[in-house]
Amino acid sequence: MSLTDRVALVSGSGRGIGRAIALKLAAEGAAVVVNDLDEEPARQTVDDITAAGGRAVACPGSVTDDGFADTFVQTALDSFGSLDIIVNNAGYTWDAVIQKMTDPQWEAMLAVHLTAPFRILRAAQPVISAAAKAEIAEHGTARARKVVNISSVAGLAGNPGQSNYAAAKAGVTGLTHTLAKEWGRYNVTVNTVAFGFIQTRLTTSAAAGEHIDVGGVEIKVGVSPAVLDAAASLIPLGRAGTPADAANAVYLFCTPESDYISGQTVVCGGGWNG
Repeated sequence: MSLTDRVALVSGSGRGIGRAIALKLAAEGAAVVVNDLDEEPARQTVDDITAAGGRAVACPGSVTDDGFADTFVQTALDSFGSLDIIVNNAGYTWDAVIQKMTDPQWEAMLAVHLTAPFRILRAAQPVISAAAKAEIAEHGTARARKVVNISSVAGLAGNPGQSNYAAAKAGVTGLTHTLAKEWGRYNVTVNTVAFGFIQTRLTTSAAAGEHIDVGGVEIKVGVSPAVLDAAASLIPLGRAGTPADAANAVYLFCTPESDYISGQTVVCGGGWNG
């Protein structure tokens, strides 16, 4: 297993893509700190990992809460003693055309998709820096560590009704480029995976009337039935992606084979880039 003895933080990993990422990294040997806004799905993912012989602990809570980033990082240290992989995955959508978009809608997307990853990476920096310096002093080199930030084709090409989400995801690319330059001295690679159309509860048909609860606010999610009908013809591979497809793309940037790839954005979209 290529990730044996590695410790990973995966935000938003109780459901959907994040859960698939946590399961994949654990199956490859990593110990995983599982996070979700709600405690039950986080603990279910942990139970599934441990039942399969893996190692995992839960760290439920909102990534946008003050102090969460420090708690997230400390959970990895307290439970497994180190930190090697950070996957900033948590997020959701809250759509409206710009003339109907409220300030809370705009600010919520920046908070969860851009500010939260920034805070988690800021909290992790002293841990990674100290570990790298100790390893260099003892062995002459630091072990390779990985950051994978999650973006979207909306952040690369825009998407009607998602100016807030697209702006936040575009910001993730800038964060990735900068951290790749800042953290190269610690032997940390920092990359982005931008997802195309991946099948999750957030991309079900809007006609189903699916809602999610975020901090007591009921937010309608889903995709226009017309877009769903056109998806197969828009995507060169002829189908929407699965959470497992998405997790595999993230895993590529966590493997030793990607140790000299940094500052890059790869689209996981079946050939469709928005």
